[in-house]
Amino acid sequence: MIGIDINLEFKPVKIAILTISDTRTVLTDTSGDILESKIKLSGHEIASRSIKRDTVDVVRDQISFWVNDPKVDVIITTGGTGLTGRDVTVEAISPMFDKVIDGFSVIFHQESFKSIGLSTLQSRACAGIAKGTIIFCLPGSNGAVKDGWDRVISAQLDSRHRPCNMIDLMPRFGEI
Repeated sequence: MIGIDINLEFKPVKIAILTISDTRTVLTDTSGDILESKIKLSGHEIASRSIKRDTVDVVRDQISFWVNDPKVDVIITTGGTGLTGRDVTVEAISPMFDKVIDGFSVIFHQESFKSIGLSTLQSRACAGIAKGTIIFCLPGSNGAVKDGWDRVISAQLDSRHRPCNMIDLMPRFGEI
């Protein structure tokens, strides 16, 4: 069976949301709002939410704080994955990965292509695991956040998803 097995127990996780932008504020962070709403509707908990400027040190400090916080299981970022000089999400976060989740980028771009065609090439969406914490880095557009959550992330963060999901693996991410 592929998909959600309704006979299994749903196990909620604690998710932190980081919007990375020089221009977004609490009032204008629509991609963060979308993520928060979708996460809550899925039955997961919002562990924390923040907005940080596109600066490597500032982004890395926030991610490091959450990675070391036992109240955070997953981090989802939005913004800063583009190609311009101010887009530093990948440079800030990818060196922190103990393991890269290569398939995330591939599947995200396949799904994104369905929505925006070749414009998906302008995104450097990525994912990895840092100190046992799953980190997904999404583009900052509302459409990218919807595609990323609805078509990729939500299923892997659902303990009922078969044949496998990341929730079942989480206890083993810290293995040496």
